[in-house]
Amino acid sequence: MSTEVLRLDAVSVVRNGSTLLDELSWTVRESERWIVLGPNGAGKTTAMRIAAAQLFPTTGTVEILGERLGAVDVFELRPRIGVTSAALAGRIPERERVRDVVITASYAVIGRWREAYDAADVDRAEALLSQLGCGHLVDRTFGTLSEGERKRVQIARALMTDPELLLLDEPGAGLDLGAREDLVRRLSALAADEYAPVSVLVTHHVEEIPPAFTHCLMLREGRPVASGPIEDVLTAEALSKCFGIWLDLDRVGGRWIARGTA
Repeated sequence: MSTEVLRLDAVSVVRNGSTLLDELSWTVRESERWIVLGPNGAGKTTAMRIAAAQLFPTTGTVEILGERLGAVDVFELRPRIGVTSAALAGRIPERERVRDVVITASYAVIGRWREAYDAADVDRAEALLSQLGCGHLVDRTFGTLSEGERKRVQIARALMTDPELLLLDEPGAGLDLGAREDLVRRLSALAADEYAPVSVLVTHHVEEIPPAFTHCLMLREGRPVASGPIEDVLTAEALSKCFGIWLDLDRVGGRWIARGTA
């Protein structure tokens, strides 16, 4: 059996009397590519914050990259994890140049100041931006980018430190159809690369699932609805239970399509 990269064992998160996660057990292993699906308030972002070592559970145990959360220096653990999220994007200075948005991940800072970077850092940042179709944007400021460009720049930043675990929290949110399809194509290529990090992608929409992703966790009200290989667990019945509405589910050309039943 392959090595465990992430393990949540009976994890619950309670804040201000509200249960955000309820006894969630979930294991992610090497070579797996996971989708986390669920409606608003399902606990998806909470689960990602725990996986990113940014939030401690109220009860239960968490192991990330072989380290037990609560018994490890999270400031040493976090650089091993690449993260994209709306919260992170909101902290990036609008006037920061795109190259610097990516390169500052080397020091786990946002906003370049007096850090010293060598030529290898610059080359890696520019190579990642090119890989994600943003090579021509290196000297643009972050505030001038389209939403799709911002999402791709954030992914390049998340990959800058060559992470062992990549967490993508709703990378398709707010994108138009063209930008979404471009992102799905690039994420599928990344996921298909055997040398790419183990990836977890959060979404509300099955249409945003890149074809190369292998596993799926569905959450509703902080509890798992289904978890396992995507071919086994992503069914119309499970999806309907997850979103609380009867849904039809089809697959065309390796892509999933869901719609409400007539």
